[in-house]
Amino acid sequence: MQDIEAYFHSVRMYRLTVMVGLILSLFAVAVLGIMVGPVSISPSTILHIFWMQIPRVGDSVMQTWPHSYTSIVMDVRLPRVLLGMLVGMGLAVSGCAMQGLFRNPMASPYVCGLSSGGAFGAALAVNLGLAYIFLPFFAFLFATLTVFFVYMISRVNNKVPTETLLLSGIALSSFFSALVSLMLYFADQQLERIVFWMMGGLWASTWDKVAVTLPLIVVAVPLFYVLSRELNAMLLGEENATDLGIKVESTKRIILVLTAFTVGACVAVSGVIGFVGLIIPHIARIFVGPDHKILIPASVLVGGIFLILTDTLARTIIMPAELPVGIITSLFGVPFFLYLLRKRKERMGW
Repeated sequence: MQDIEAYFHSVRMYRLTVMVGLILSLFAVAVLGIMVGPVSISPSTILHIFWMQIPRVGDSVMQTWPHSYTSIVMDVRLPRVLLGMLVGMGLAVSGCAMQGLFRNPMASPYVCGLSSGGAFGAALAVNLGLAYIFLPFFAFLFATLTVFFVYMISRVNNKVPTETLLLSGIALSSFFSALVSLMLYFADQQLERIVFWMMGGLWASTWDKVAVTLPLIVVAVPLFYVLSRELNAMLLGEENATDLGIKVESTKRIILVLTAFTVGACVAVSGVIGFVGLIIPHIARIFVGPDHKILIPASVLVGGIFLILTDTLARTIIMPAELPVGIITSLFGVPFFLYLLRKRKERMGW
């Protein structure tokens, strides 16, 4: 009995250590993201700039750096780092939930056609001349509508088989991809804008986008965490989950709705950034295991860390120009995906 208690105590301490390490790592990479750029800014200067933003307290700080540094930190880099963190968290937690829902390590938050729906909405806004005001709204609207269409198509007698859900998502994804190609054909001078949006990037980060995305992510992450018990049970199969008292169909609907709003919000502000929702849950599993009670918060933190790092690399690797962050995440994601595919092949004996 004491051995069992000692074991669980060691597991809890290990998980606590990992979570503290991830939180500190997230803070460190956020500072790094603010420091690095065409103009390098030291951590002490960043701290003083933050200190100056506090009313009354900041008046005691003596400014010894150029005035442009304050604008670079507060108006350019900080909102970009925060938006990258929020998008990474949203995609990672959605991917974690979808892999649990489908019981498939190859599932991603885009599996139900969210990315194609969002891309069509963005392309439509550009072609209608509404990109400057309504592009994020159109991307969010069509991304979320796609999931609801997939759900309605898949529903049979108030039940939604996961296989049908997956196939419906693939079908609608192909449909919207065709519509996106049509929008590209008619885009004319706006072609470059659509293509860059589809590559995924954080170069247009603003405090307004942070303000829109933050409430959705802050609400969604705890709700996903509340469903951790249901996700753990569904790993055993729908029948076993039902025997354990889980309302499987209700859980599916809630997860799909949460994923739709979370990923829709991410796609609306950053475009289509691939592979984050696919590989981050796997990286988190390496550290904390498959229990969603610890896997979900770990995925959230790793997702934020990963996207801040990849975005920092994207905007510094070819300075003063920058690459779309979606290219960087794909360059990391494809080899990792192939590695997962090979491991699954060995395990299944293909």
